[in-house]
Amino acid sequence: MLKQLLLDKPVSVPGQETVKAVVRAMSILTAFDGDEVYLPLNELARRTGMHKPTTLRLARSLATARFLVWREDGAWRLGPAAGWIGSRYQAQFDLDSAIEPMLRQLSALTGETASFFVFEGNLRSCLMRCEGPKGIQHHIRTGEVFPLDRGSAGRVILAALGEPGDLYEGIRRQGFHLTRGEGRSSIASVSVAVRGRHGAVLGSVSSSGPMERMTTPRLRRYAAPTLMAARMLGEALGAMPATALRASWHP
Repeated sequence: MLKQLLLDKPVSVPGQETVKAVVRAMSILTAFDGDEVYLPLNELARRTGMHKPTTLRLARSLATARFLVWREDGAWRLGPAAGWIGSRYQAQFDLDSAIEPMLRQLSALTGETASFFVFEGNLRSCLMRCEGPKGIQHHIRTGEVFPLDRGSAGRVILAALGEPGDLYEGIRRQGFHLTRGEGRSSIASVSVAVRGRHGAVLGSVSSSGPMERMTTPRLRRYAAPTLMAARMLGEALGAMPATALRASWHP
């Protein structure tokens, strides 16, 4: 799923041509979208749609830059350079000083998982989350990517950005949105868009849990603390200097 979302609709960069070998190499890195640590070469080839010799050649090139690590049985895993790139991406958002305390407070109020999502183009990614005391196994992971039009966390962002339609008009009127089984079949959530200075859409905050526990009445009860968390996050992030938010986050 991650590979498909990231590569099927690539971001357009004006004035620059795509280098096919680089795109193929990136498809190898994004092939690690499951719970596995190592992937054998034939599985990498299958997931990327490339021939095994091509996959092997690119994997070896990535390994020289420490983006992949090879095991003696021929399997591959992500290397330390991939982790460093991920940490640099997260560092753009100054997580510790603003986002994490708010998520912990929201999670403590609801007892469920609190997450903060950012968006790039037509995708949203989980930048940070805080597990509630009740805990959820196999829930959304930090860094996981979803389309904006699936799940409450993405739909509130679309509504805040002015997406037309009755659904989004309704979200704008009530200020939050709840979904059950839309982003993931077993998960229900209620989300609110986060706005910074001058109304800029920064992302969304979400309270989520398993559907059998997160009934519609319960989701509606959690709307109020989620709205409060979104407002506090917007104030905290909007008060930061531009260098802290990094202009590349959102325009």
